Amino acid sequence: MADRSENVTWHAHAVTRERRAGASLGAAGATVWITGLPASGKSTVAAALEAALLEDGRAAYLLDGDNLRHGLNGDLDFSAADRSENVRRTGEVARLLADAGLVAIASLVSPYAADRARVRDSHDRYGLRFLEVYVSTPLEECERRDPKGLYAKARAGELPGFTGVGDPYEAPERPDLELRPAEGGVEEAAAALLTLLAQSDRTPRPGAPR
Repeated sequence: MADRSENVTWHAHAVTRERRAGASLGAAGATVWITGLPASGKSTVAAALEAALLEDGRAAYLLDGDNLRHGLNGDLDFSAADRSENVRRTGEVARLLADAGLVAIASLVSPYAADRARVRDSHDRYGLRFLEVYVSTPLEECERRDPKGLYAKARAGELPGFTGVGDPYEAPERPDLELRPAEGGVEEAAAALLTLLAQSDRTPRPGAPR
């Protein structure tokens, strides 16, 4: 899929990203992309991070994969092509939020490495930070939890192509942070993410294309 439509030209903002973030929010935006198997604990960690950022006075918004399928991505199924489109759309929304100075927290299975790489590349092209976080809960533990009963349905043949059972999950090879919830609580995971963001804040990024 093309990165943009034909016969369109980038319209530069009258307000710079630095002015937008500094004047209204006080910090540069970023995207924290949280990936992992279904029932790995992504949503719980993402919600804790959003709450911690807001408590610190930093604007943040959680883009939860299931929630997005109630609206923006509601027309997509779980085929490989639609999973890729799900990640692409979410990545574009996250990039806009990051450009506005927010911390966009995307919590999606996003099983394919190539799709996640494209979202990172999109952020890089616009000089925006993209932090890939891998919640590496083992498959056996995810199946044990199975809060929505999806693994059980997949094992029974009712959900063909379910990630981790009938379809592969391509774990990040070099994530910016790997979390193992089984080895620590949600608060520890949120603290590690805050530290990652703080370190990233100190790394200058180029401006948006003009």
